This record gives sequence, structure tokens and C-alpha cells, in this order.
Amino acid sequence: MTDAPANSQNMVSDSALDDAMKAKRKKFLGFFALILILAAILYAIWALFFNHSVSTDNAYVGAETAQITSMVSGQVAEVLVKDTQQVKQGDVLVRIDERDAKIQLAQAQAELAKAQRQYKQSQANSSSLNSQVGVHNDEIISAQAQVNKAQADFDRAVLELKRRNELAVSGAISKEELSKAQSAVSTAKASLDLAQAGLAQATSSRKAAESTLAANEALIQGVNEASTPDVLVAKAHLDQATLDLERTVIRAPVDGVVARRNIQIGQRVAPGTVMMSVVPISALYVDANFKESQLAKVKTEQKVTLSADLYGDDVVYHGVVQGFSGGTGSAFALIPAQNATGNWIKVVQRLPVRITLDPKELAEHPLRVGLSMQVNIDLASK
Repeated sequence: MTDAPANSQNMVSDSALDDAMKAKRKKFLGFFALILILAAILYAIWALFFNHSVSTDNAYVGAETAQITSMVSGQVAEVLVKDTQQVKQGDVLVRIDERDAKIQLAQAQAELAKAQRQYKQSQANSSSLNSQVGVHNDEIISAQAQVNKAQADFDRAVLELKRRNELAVSGAISKEELSKAQSAVSTAKASLDLAQAGLAQATSSRKAAESTLAANEALIQGVNEASTPDVLVAKAHLDQATLDLERTVIRAPVDGVVARRNIQIGQRVAPGTVMMSVVPISALYVDANFKESQLAKVKTEQKVTLSADLYGDDVVYHGVVQGFSGGTGSAFALIPAQNATGNWIKVVQRLPVRITLDPKELAEHPLRVGLSMQVNIDLASK
């Protein structure tokens, strides 16, 4: 009889325990639901009011490095800089032996003087040839007079022979006189032929002189000493020789720091030989490699804050988005990715974003090419 009350008591306690567990579970689920609601509200507030930036630590300092190359061939006479040395624009970096260049300059100067003298000689030749043409004209006039005289003598001899022939029929003259008249005609004819040949020779000489004059005039017609082609070519050679002499002294094209110097005194260089590089540390930029999913709201001219691992978070740089690269890093890789395969796995691509830095901040805290940067772009800025 004592077992029944005990069982009844156990059933009551189990029911109370189940109710307590259900109450705790319901309270926990309500608390968890409240946390989810608060998280959703906080995310909405952050997305609407505070999500105005994107950042990455995949960013590195870069620069438009100036390569110093030789423009002339020759032996290096002097190297005035070392690696890590700071230089200013116009500072002398390297001197190449200038003796060969000076010889070429002297040759070019001599060629110019020769061309100028040849022009003056051509002018003098024109005057001389004009005089020769005049002389040949006088010779033609004289030869023409000789022809006219010989023609008159020939006509007179022919007329005398005709009269002698008429008199010879009647026997009024002797055969000797007739023979003399015939000889006179032959002599007059020979003199006429000789005079005509002299006239032809004088005419040919004048034509030759006129042709020589025309050829000489063609060389100097429409030009002066400064614009004649031979003088212009000689001047161009002189300018080139002068430039080659100037190029034996190699100067820094920009302000910066010398890097990768690989030239030594006594080394012979050829045009195009790379001697060193000058890194313009006052004109550095940052290439930030953002994920493609981060770039939807990134625009040019947006403001950027940056920090370098070199200085830590205590030094903050300010910059501006300059532009976007023409392709992702993988697109310009030496061996581009081949995604048209059955084993393709999607990889989030990164696009380089060029960021310009404040020169004043760079002067206060210099950077170097290749340093790592932390980049944060303010999407709300213009």
C-alpha cells in the first residue's frame, strides 16, 4: 500500500522538472532570437551609415624609375655616384671619354667649311661660265662673218668661171686661164667649207658652255649659302657631332636615389647600355590590389588613407585614387591562367588600383619602392 503514494509523488516531480526545462528552453530561444534581431539591426545600421570604405593590405609602393643608358659608344672615364646616393636633376652621373667625340666634331666642322666653300666656288663658276658663253657668242659672230666672206668669194669665183667658160667657147681665152678660174672656185669652196666648220665648232662650244652653266645654276638656284643642300647636310652632321659630345656627360634626369649601378671605370659601353637607375622617391605611388568584389563603388579622385609597415600606424599618408589598371595581375602574367578546363576552380581576382601620394608627406617620411602598405579608400569622398 505504501508503493502507490510513492509512485504518485515521483510522477509529480518529473512533470515539474519537464515544465522547468521547457521554460528554460523557451527563455534561451527567446534570448537567442533577440541576439539575432540585434545583430541584424546593427548590420543594417553599419551597412547604411558606416560601410563607406574598402581596405586591403595587398598594396606596394612603386615609382616610374628612370633608367640611365648610354647614348654614345666609348670608354667610361669617370663614375661619380654610388648605389643609395641621392642626386638632383642635372647632377653628373657618368663621364665617357670624349676624345673620339671631339675628333668627330672637328671632322663635321671641316665638312661644313668645305660645303660652304664649294657653294662659293659654284657661284664663281657661274660668273666664269657666263663670261665663256659671251666669248663663244663673239666667236660665233666672227665665224659667221668668215662664212659670209667665204660665201661671197665662192660666189665670185663661180661667176668668173662661168664667164671664162663662155669665152672659152669662142676661143677668146686660153685653157690656162680657164684652169685658173676652176682652181679659184675649188679654193673658194674649200675656204667656205672651212668657215662653215669653224661656225659649227663655235656654236657647239657655246652650247657646251651653256649646258655647263645650266648645270652649275641648278646647284645654286633658289638657295643661298645657308640653305644649299650640301651645307644643310654638313650642318646636320655638325649638330649630331655636337650632341654626341654633350652626351659623353650623363646627367640625372630627375631627383631621386641611385639604384642598381652596374657600370665601372674603364668599361666600354655601347648605345643603349643600362648603367644604373634613378628612383624618384618624391614621386612615388602605391598600387593597391583590391578584390574584384570590393571595386563596385571605387571611383577616381576618391580620398585614400595609407600606412606603411615601415613606420607603423603612427604615420598616416593621404592620397587620391588615380585610376585602375587595364587588367588583373593574372591577365598580364607571363603564363596566363587557362580556365577552360574540367578542373576549373574559381579564384577571386585582384585589380591594381593606382594611388598617388602627397609629396609633402613623402618628404617627411620617405618610402622606398616595394614597401608594403595598408590602404583604406573612403567611398563617400568625391
